[in-house]
Amino acid sequence: MDLLRLKHLFAGCLLAASTLPAWGQSAPTLAIRIDDLGAFHSVNEACIQTYQSGIARSVEVMPVAAWYPEAVRLLKENPGLDAGLHLVITSEWENVKWRPLTHCPSLTDENGYFYPMMGANPAYPGQSVMENKWDIKEVEQEFRAQIKMALKNIPQLSHMTGHMLSTGFTKEVNELVLRLAKEYNLPSIDRMDSPEDYRFTYIGYDGPSRTSAEKEESFIRSLNKLEAGKRYLFLDHPALDNEEMRTVFHIGYEQVALDRQGVTDLLTSPRVKQVIEDKGIKLISINQLTKGLPRSTASKKLEKAMEKYLDAVQKANQDLHSIMIVQHGYVLAEKWISEGKEDEPHILNSVSKTFTASAVGLLISEGRLNLTDKVISFFPDKLPANVSENLKAMTIRDLLAMTCGHDTAPSVNTQATETPAKDWVEQFLAHPVEHKPGTFFAYNSLGIYMLSAIVQKVAGEKLVDYLYPRLFRPLGIVNVKWQESPQGINCGGWGLYLKTEDLAKMGQLFLQKGKWNGRQVLSEEWVAEASAYRADGANGQYILVIPEKDAVIAVTAHIGDMQAELNLIRKYLLPAL
Repeated sequence: MDLLRLKHLFAGCLLAASTLPAWGQSAPTLAIRIDDLGAFHSVNEACIQTYQSGIARSVEVMPVAAWYPEAVRLLKENPGLDAGLHLVITSEWENVKWRPLTHCPSLTDENGYFYPMMGANPAYPGQSVMENKWDIKEVEQEFRAQIKMALKNIPQLSHMTGHMLSTGFTKEVNELVLRLAKEYNLPSIDRMDSPEDYRFTYIGYDGPSRTSAEKEESFIRSLNKLEAGKRYLFLDHPALDNEEMRTVFHIGYEQVALDRQGVTDLLTSPRVKQVIEDKGIKLISINQLTKGLPRSTASKKLEKAMEKYLDAVQKANQDLHSIMIVQHGYVLAEKWISEGKEDEPHILNSVSKTFTASAVGLLISEGRLNLTDKVISFFPDKLPANVSENLKAMTIRDLLAMTCGHDTAPSVNTQATETPAKDWVEQFLAHPVEHKPGTFFAYNSLGIYMLSAIVQKVAGEKLVDYLYPRLFRPLGIVNVKWQESPQGINCGGWGLYLKTEDLAKMGQLFLQKGKWNGRQVLSEEWVAEASAYRADGANGQYILVIPEKDAVIAVTAHIGDMQAELNLIRKYLLPAL
């Protein structure tokens, strides 16, 4: 692989970092998980209601269920809802049954439906998985089919769980699911050993839970027992008490609609929300539970430095939105103010270029692209009538280093309303190339768009989709939004929205030379050649990487004077690391 030291890589794509106090980290953290999205229309409605108006943060979706297509649509409309795959090999209800995606006769009854139960149930003699000679190979092929279908439709999927304990009903299955979890970067949260692996404790109802009122009282009792500094997980199954759900039951559990309406009521209860606020309980998603950066506490020196920094930001009238400081792999301080929100992606502007370049590095490591490949070779149908010698010579390396040879960088009108819209690739290729590529630097965002177009051409999928299994999912980056050109190509050089912690993770990945949780996500050689140790985005977006301090600082803002923004970070925060 012929790599070049890309000193001008996107005018800086990473930042310089430091660390701060994780204020309030002694409070309990609680993940609320809701199950069975896709099972029924009423379940779908209730799940979204408990997310939009309640405390649910993660939902489990069932690819084999009848209302799965609607579930996929709802997840696209609610990208902030953390989605997990609910692996299914049982079909518990009367009146409605589920079939496998593959041929697996050891898991199905004479009609081809999954057995209703996992373990023996006197109401359903002989109709459980464990009473029959189930085949581990068929379990694996069915699980794989469900994983692939879910990832195809829901690329932001962050984890896996099992319907009716399908992921851990024997040690053999438990080991299979662990292997699949590693292969697909989808942590399995309800295997036998998951609570130990991810350091959490299950909580339920501390008392009776038949009615809505009982559920509320018993759940609040559980909340009042949560201990500072510990992580907890609560799961239940919301639905609506309506005509559809009143047809749903199995022998021994007949009042399904009433019971699950109670769950919906609980998870949207103003009283429950008030208790959570009063106790300072932090609600998190399963993705945060399994893939979030670990938290620790800052030194007194850093705490004071952070206070002085925020005070200086305010006095300077800087519109800071967020800052996160990571050192030795731990978040020591994090703060969201103004328009910044912990759980909402923020526009990154040119920081987007770092992620586009990473996709190029991945394609190179896969042997599907080379830095010396000629740009025109990818777009033979979009070339101008007269192709100059300089345009012919332009390479992938030149796009990355912004040494394309343009005297002035090409641009497009992103607000253009022409029909049909002008092709951005054609506009780039038609722009005069006055200098020999590799000899003249000019900041060039449209050149990075060309890299996105090349990635899409080579990979056969959009840049964002290419990055999900290779970068985003390993790092636990979900709810990714990336603007597109009129031709349906991610903008590449701009238009990416991510959360502050996502930026910190990317900085940490570069700090760790491309390695994440023991796996080489990005080539160490690529990271060494491409690193600029600072990613800059217009109006104050930064990833700062400080190797000598083993630290990363991620910042989002709307600050025009970015040098003044950096000056305050250097003055107050860096000395405290």
